[in-house]
Parts: sequence; structure tokens; C-alpha cells
Amino acid sequence: MTELLPYRPELVAPGAADAPWQATVLVADLPAGSLRRVSFGDLDVLLAHTSAGIVAVDDRCPHMAAPLSIGELDGCVVACPLHSGRFDLLSAEAANMPNTGGLRPDGTYSPVWTAPGREQKLDLPSKKADARRLTRVRRFRYYPVRVSAHGLIEVRIPA
Repeated sequence: MTELLPYRPELVAPGAADAPWQATVLVADLPAGSLRRVSFGDLDVLLAHTSAGIVAVDDRCPHMAAPLSIGELDGCVVACPLHSGRFDLLSAEAANMPNTGGLRPDGTYSPVWTAPGREQKLDLPSKKADARRLTRVRRFRYYPVRVSAHGLIEVRIPA
């Protein structure tokens, strides 16, 4: 039996808890360690077969919306292809802040990444620097997942 990744119920996407089930792909087509984008209208959902099970979240990096489906999965942590952020799909927390810095979900600031042993990079005043300082890393929005008797991964997608 295929396991489903447990997630915090308060992070379920609005309207998804009671939404109809939508068929996506066969479990056999999502091998362990893989990522896949499935789209429902203008909603892109990431299916990830993590080491703890299958999960469905928005296919957008919580930092600046890059598609995570073209990133990399290591256990339960998905890496964004854009700014090297790493996000834990099990805890919904940033495992590694993006190298551009920004606000964590709790509002604390993480500076621009600097290589170990180097002097901290200056973030001189500018609109780009302001944008970095005000970009908040969001938590994932989860979509309930189940596997049908026929081996199809189904996801609850709000209308």
C-alpha cells in the first residue's frame, strides 16, 4: 500500500477539505523520489513521492513562486531551482532559506546568503533590496490526497 505524507490540517488549501476528488496519475507513474506537476485549470499542483509518502502542494516555491516540480527532492525536502531554497514537505518549514534572504513565515529576517568565511554581503538601499527584505516565505498549502483501488492518485481540488 502506498503511504500518504501526513501534514498539518491547518495548512490545507482553502476549500480543499470538502472539494471533490480529482484523478491525477497512477502511483506507478510517480516513483519514490520523484516530482510531478498536475494542472487543474490555472492551478498547478506538485505531487511529490517523498520518503514519508505522497503529498500534494501548490507547485510554487513559497519564496518567489518558481515551479518546484523542476527542482529536486531529497527525502521530504524539495529544493527550488531558482534561489536554492529548500523546503520540508513534512513540516512545511524552510529547511534552508533562499540565498536571496527574506522574511521567514514568523516575520524574522534572514539576510542574503554569503559563502562561509567571506565578509557578509552588503545589501545597499534600493528597490530590489527593499523587495528582498519584504518578501515573506510562505508555508505550503496542502491538498488532501488518496490512492484509489485502481492505483490512481486522487487530489481534492477546490472549485
